[in-house]
Amino acid sequence: MPSPPTHKLPRSLPRHLELLFKLGHTPTVLTISQEEFSMTRMVLSVGIGLLLTVGTAWAGPLEDTTAANTRGDHATALNAFQSLAAKGNAEAQNNLGELYAKGQGVPQDYAQARQWYEKAAAQGHALAQNNLAELYFAGLGVPQDYVRAYLWVSLAAVHMKGDEQKQAEENRNDVAGRMTPEQITEAKRLTQQCMVQKFKGC
Repeated sequence: MPSPPTHKLPRSLPRHLELLFKLGHTPTVLTISQEEFSMTRMVLSVGIGLLLTVGTAWAGPLEDTTAANTRGDHATALNAFQSLAAKGNAEAQNNLGELYAKGQGVPQDYAQARQWYEKAAAQGHALAQNNLAELYFAGLGVPQDYVRAYLWVSLAAVHMKGDEQKQAEENRNDVAGRMTPEQITEAKRLTQQCMVQKFKGC
């Protein structure tokens, strides 16, 4: 049986770009005009550019704000974190929670800290999940709840790496040491449920 003909694309684009797909033994030709091809490339380029711009827009202010917070300019950090946190930036939400938890730039308020930690934790922010676990463990801004503490520190341990992950696992073991077997079973069930729900409603 003779071999099927081989189709090769020309080195330079003609008026129409022909993409050849072989379905079974029947070659099918999908024809796209050169103008459409150029438009598609332009749309993709613009889309990628917008994504890069948005990423840079998030990173710049956040880095500047974090630097201000590190050098002790908590008032500046507070205003900037509030703005970014309101727009849904998980890192800013966690950092804002830490300012409230430590009373830096604002009166210490564990209830406010919990609210911001929860927003960041619901987006999968590991440090916020760990911070939330600490509040439940100590009963700060919330009733003391070892089951919730175990849940959140377990989730944090999943997403952390290296020394941070090791520390989170040690914290989880510490919490477990204060729980009954029934509480541990319930905490593990809730942890799995929370992961399925992608951290929403936990």
